[in-house]
Amino acid sequence: MAVAALWAMPGTARGQIYETNDGPNTIGEYDATTGATVNSSLVSGLNGPTGIVVSGGNVWVVNYFANAIGEYNATTGATVNSSLISGLNRPYGIAVSGGNLFVANYGANTIGEYNATTGATVNSSLVSGLSGPIFIALSGGNLFVGNSAANTIGEYNATTGATVNSSLVSGLSNPYGIAVSGGNLWVANAGNGTIGEYNATTGATINASLVSGLSDPYGIAVYGGDLFVANFGTNSIGEYNAITGATVNASLVSGLGQYSPFGIDVVPDAASTWTLLLLAIVPLVGMNLLLHRRSEARNTGHLFGVAQRRCSRKI
Repeated sequence: MAVAALWAMPGTARGQIYETNDGPNTIGEYDATTGATVNSSLVSGLNGPTGIVVSGGNVWVVNYFANAIGEYNATTGATVNSSLISGLNRPYGIAVSGGNLFVANYGANTIGEYNATTGATVNSSLVSGLSGPIFIALSGGNLFVGNSAANTIGEYNATTGATVNSSLVSGLSNPYGIAVSGGNLWVANAGNGTIGEYNATTGATINASLVSGLSDPYGIAVYGGDLFVANFGTNSIGEYNAITGATVNASLVSGLGQYSPFGIDVVPDAASTWTLLLLAIVPLVGMNLLLHRRSEARNTGHLFGVAQRRCSRKI
């Protein structure tokens, strides 16, 4: 019962949107269901924030103009380390997996790998020879990289950096945001205002214009069966069905300010996650208690019967 509830959690837990605002130099947080503001300036005083990723209660953000990665508490916005990683080269996108951060260095045409806790360099050129890497995504042990200058998505092994397919998807139009889930790959084309959907293994086109009519879509995230899109041109975040492309709410979050939003990540809300966890655990505990009491009752009855038989024998 608990396992079933936890398995269903990502689709049922209320989500939180984290997005970067390049103009105001902030990170904003919003409810993914209603678009309600949680904290429009959860983190402030950044320096050209672009890519963002949230995991384990922390948020990492790319400061493009500082050539650095900062780390902050995802609940309070408190600074963990404003220069966790420094000395980068025009960094844009970021992803996290297994305790490591992967950073797209647009200026060096590389993907670097770093320890997510200490910031120590694992491999500053894990993947090299790219062509204007912007945003990146991780899935199944592989990195998916948007090469904006080549209008392609490349795929690389996240451990070795080996090329899986340097042109997994081609013929795009300024590919910026990337999201991968359930064997599908979604790409935000800033050049033509669309979101395209592709097979994440073969690169085959599922729908090149799954969502259209957008305005400079930059970062995208998939959560609970929907796509959340950072529309840089309209300073808003839109929500769309990830399978059909149907509009859920084109202006779920609006009024984000100049040069906003840029990057986006959507994760389960901590409060609702704990609620679901408790809902999963409590019935299980109750069931175990009931079984324990029944077992005690059977044992008590058995012992009483044995005592009766022993007494009758003595009589």
